[in-house]
Amino acid sequence: MSTNLPKKRVVITGLGAVTPLGNTTADFWSALVAGRSGIGPITAFDVVAAGLRCRIAAEVKGFDPDASIGRRDARRMDRYAQMAFVAAKEAVADAAFPDDREIRDRTGVLVATGIGGITTVQDTVTKAREIGTSSRISPFFVPMLMGNAASAQISMKEGFRGPMFAVSSACASSNDGLGLAYDFIARGDAVAMVAGGSEATIIDIAMGGFDSMKALSTRNDEPERASRPFDRERDGFVLAEGAAILILEELEFARARGARIYAELLGYGQSADAHDIVAVDPTGSGVELALRRAFASCGITPDRVDYVNAHGTSTPIGDPAESQALGRVIGANGHAFAVSSTKSMHGHALGAAGAFEGVATALTIYHGIIPPTINYDFPDPECTLDYVPNVARKADVDIALSNSFGFGGHNSVVVFGKYRE
Repeated sequence: MSTNLPKKRVVITGLGAVTPLGNTTADFWSALVAGRSGIGPITAFDVVAAGLRCRIAAEVKGFDPDASIGRRDARRMDRYAQMAFVAAKEAVADAAFPDDREIRDRTGVLVATGIGGITTVQDTVTKAREIGTSSRISPFFVPMLMGNAASAQISMKEGFRGPMFAVSSACASSNDGLGLAYDFIARGDAVAMVAGGSEATIIDIAMGGFDSMKALSTRNDEPERASRPFDRERDGFVLAEGAAILILEELEFARARGARIYAELLGYGQSADAHDIVAVDPTGSGVELALRRAFASCGITPDRVDYVNAHGTSTPIGDPAESQALGRVIGANGHAFAVSSTKSMHGHALGAAGAFEGVATALTIYHGIIPPTINYDFPDPECTLDYVPNVARKADVDIALSNSFGFGGHNSVVVFGKYRE
C-alpha cells in the first residue's frame, strides 16, 4: 500500500440507477427535479393477507431482469443482485469506461447492501416447507443470498479484478462503501471503483419486521404523501427497493481518457452512536462526530457547505436529531445552507439509500438544481433549517454532503464537491 504518498483525487464519471422513480439515471433525476413520488400501494405480495398495518412502499416498477440480463443468468441472481447488475451496466456505459484488460485489472467493485438476498431466503424456505424436505434446495441458493453476490456478478461480467467485496452497515452501508472505495483510489490501490448499493426487501417477512417495530408510515390512504421528512405530521419511513451505482476514478486517469466528470468525492467521516441497537440518539451527538470527521478528512470548513442531502427518513426522533446536529455544526455563526431529503420521493432503500442519494448529490452539483423535500406542509419547531420545500431550486452548489445513518448506531457522511482543475 502507498499510504505515505499524497492522496490522489477521486472523481465521479458514471452513474446508474434502478429506482422507484425510474429504471435509468435520467428518469430518476427528472422525477426528483419534478418532485414526483414513487410511493404507492404494495403489489409485490398480498399485504392484506399478511396482516400488516403498513400497506405502502416504494417499489421498482417495470423491471424486467430477463430482458436486461438474460433469463439463464437472471434466474441465478437474487432480485437485489439483478438490480445492482443492471445499474452497474448503465454506469459503466455512462462513464464510457475502457474495455482494457490492464485497466480492468486495477478496477474494483464494492456494492453495499444492508440485508442482501433475503428474497431468495424466503422463497427457498417456503418451498422447502411445502415439499417437506431440504434435499432439493437449489445449488444456487447460497451464491444468490450472499451479501457479496452483487459485487461478484458485476466483477465477473465486466472483468473487474481489483478489490471486490460488500459492505453491510444497515442504512449506512452505501455511504460506508463509497468511503472505502474512495480510500482504495486515493491511496493508489485501484485506478477506479464501481461503488454503490442495492436492496430488495419489499417482501412480507422484511415488511413484517419493520411493521412490528412501528417504524413504518401507515398513511395508506395517500401513499404519495406518506414520506414527509422534517414535517410535523410525519409518522415513519416508507420502505423502498432498488440499486444505484457510481463509477469513481482517479482524477488523472479520468482526465487522460477524456472522461466527463460529474463531481469530485472529497472525503468522508464515520462514527457510532454507542446508544441503542435501533433507536437514534436523540441528541445527535454521533451525527455531529461524523460531520466533523468528514470535514477533517478533506480540510473543508463547515461554512463552505451549500447543500446537504439529508438522511431524513420521516421518523419522529431521527429527523430532529439530524437537523439539530446540522444546525450546530454547519449552521454555526449563522451560515445559511439548503437541506433536502429525497427520501420524500423515493422512500428509504436501507442499504441502497446512500447510493440513491450519492447519485442525486452528484447530479445536484453537476446540474445546479437542488431536489426538493416534498410533502413539507407543516413546519416542526424542532426542525428549523431550509428544507427546500416542495419545489426544486436552482443553485450553484460547490460543496455538498450526503448523510446516511443506520441501525446499530452507524453514522456516515460523504463530502462531494464541484470538480475544478
